Amino acid sequence: MDKAFMDGHMLKQLITNGSIKLKNNMDRINQLNVFPVPDGDTGSNMSATMAAGAKALSTLDEPSIGKAAKALARGMLMGARGNSGVILSQLFSGMAASLKDLDAVNPVDFSLALRKGVEQAYASVINPVEGTMLTVAREGADRALSVARDVDGFEELFDLYIEELNASLERTPDLLPILKEVGVIDSGGAGYIEVVLGMADAIKGVVYEDAKVAAKESTFKPDINLNEIHGGKDFGYCTEFIMQIQKMDEFNQKDFIDMISALGDSLVVVQDENILKVHIHTKTPGDALNLAQHFGFFINLKIENMMLQHTEVMLHQPSEEEEYGECGHDHHASMAPRIKKKYALVAVVNGDGLKDTFIEMGCDYIIPGGQTMNPSIEDFVKACQEINAENILIIPNNKNVLLSAQTAAKMIEGKQVFVLNAKTIAQGYASLTMFDATQDIETNIRDMESHIKNVKTGEITYAIRQTMNKGKQIEKDDYMGLFDDEIKASSPSRLEVAKDLVKEMLDDRSEIITLMVGNNVPDSEVDTIKDMIENDYSVEMEIIHGGQDIYSYIISVE
Repeated sequence: MDKAFMDGHMLKQLITNGSIKLKNNMDRINQLNVFPVPDGDTGSNMSATMAAGAKALSTLDEPSIGKAAKALARGMLMGARGNSGVILSQLFSGMAASLKDLDAVNPVDFSLALRKGVEQAYASVINPVEGTMLTVAREGADRALSVARDVDGFEELFDLYIEELNASLERTPDLLPILKEVGVIDSGGAGYIEVVLGMADAIKGVVYEDAKVAAKESTFKPDINLNEIHGGKDFGYCTEFIMQIQKMDEFNQKDFIDMISALGDSLVVVQDENILKVHIHTKTPGDALNLAQHFGFFINLKIENMMLQHTEVMLHQPSEEEEYGECGHDHHASMAPRIKKKYALVAVVNGDGLKDTFIEMGCDYIIPGGQTMNPSIEDFVKACQEINAENILIIPNNKNVLLSAQTAAKMIEGKQVFVLNAKTIAQGYASLTMFDATQDIETNIRDMESHIKNVKTGEITYAIRQTMNKGKQIEKDDYMGLFDDEIKASSPSRLEVAKDLVKEMLDDRSEIITLMVGNNVPDSEVDTIKDMIENDYSVEMEIIHGGQDIYSYIISVE
């Protein structure tokens, strides 16, 4: 018998199924990239976002669909990664707003929520592009709403909903010419359909077992001292709790941060309406809990002795292996200054050499990331909370990180947080030359973004599949030179591609060229490129051994 109503318990199973379905298919979604480059991360970002939502519901036994949807939206928002993850989180956040105060819904209520989710997702993007996940979700929601009053229940509704989603996905190449040229459908739309397919199976009583998918090993090797992060050898307790604030009239987030920060370090405080999430490393967790409990009651909490965990790590983990913080959190970012500054700069960077370069250029906090390593919204919130500064400027250095940074900036209280419109490492690096701590923040942003407009970005990577580009065939494993989001050169020879790309980027107005050299590029090859530039062009040249993954070279021309 078809189900006519959906409550919080049913929503939980739908989301769990949807998360598993997407996770098991995320590699296929990653490969639906416009360019055949090895940095397709749409599937990974959407999967991480869904997993954060499923985790938020995993311990929740909530019959009310409104309350369950609210918890889901919070979890997805904090765990959202990349533009696709943020848009996905907004689809479910809008649904949650529509389901507020409802205990159970029928197909009409649910379809109205789908439409509300689409509206919020569109509103979250400054310049929405059709032929993407937004289009697929919108056309699917419109179909669901048009048939909702005539279906027998949710099983029939989802069948018709999925039918339209698939049809809309097939039409995406007609709306985005680049998709048609390359011969792919939109990856975000395809990822969203995987989620909905999992949800539909849950309605039919098919419950997935969570397949154990091994996490892709990170090639990023942190080079900081964990003892320094955790305050020398004192360690203490990693204390985390989520609480509901009852005394909203007495609670002020900034005052709370000032009080609890005296008890430890590595502090993260995130407030969403009357829900407060806190992470702190402290020797006196009881004091931290007593302080928080004055304002409300705990939903859950966790206290871990980092000294015991440190001893376990020293006994059983070889020193040359990658290490993370003893509390299980990723703490390989630069630590924030303790003295309150007027300005602080946060940058997203991949590669030890580039990380060092950005620090030398004045960055206070580095969030490891970039292509295939998009930071979550919570990563940005954490960075901004740890930094002791009046004004914080985030430099995303990646167009797929920009929306997450902008969303996080709106969530920070007590500090002014700004996001620079730097969509590439080359732009971010060049912009730092314009930062002047004696100027006000508005002047700095204006000068930095004005300078970015004069920066050209080139990238060299390899093809993960055979493809056609403007009538020219590119073979799998060929090297490709990308400039202005176009493939300008391709060849089995990386050196030839580098030479061709440099020639494409340099002109009579070029003054400075910066080569950011990635992993496993021989010095002899770099020297050959350097000699060519010096012999053929009158430009100032800088070479940075960035150590970045995926891109053999990142080239900046000013």
